[in-house]
Amino acid sequence: MRKHSSAEVFRITGARQGLTDDVRGRQRRYVISMLVRTVSVILAATLWNVERHVAVVALALGLLLPYIAVVIANGGRENASSLPSVHLPTPVRPALEAPPEPAGAQPGPTGAEPAPEAADQARGQEQHDRR
Repeated sequence: MRKHSSAEVFRITGARQGLTDDVRGRQRRYVISMLVRTVSVILAATLWNVERHVAVVALALGLLLPYIAVVIANGGRENASSLPSVHLPTPVRPALEAPPEPAGAQPGPTGAEPAPEAADQARGQEQHDRR
């Protein structure tokens, strides 16, 4: 797999909720509010001759809940402006520089080949840079 130097980087934490999850959540809220409405209408019918004022409140709740539930269910997805920015600029990678040699270091013999470990590291770095 090749890396492109101009690839955009995105934050997953800034992504919106998936459409399937959003629809499922709205359906769940609607069903719960309709269950509350059903219970309130049954309560109104049961308490009509016992506690009339409680029955009237339950009936009013049963009449208003369908409208409120539909408005909430059809409210749509969350605003993108409230979410954090999803695009991050591509970080600039500085070029690697050779580390400065210590002042007291003695140079190795001229024309000598590097140690096998150093050669392996150099080959590995070259292969990593090509990817």
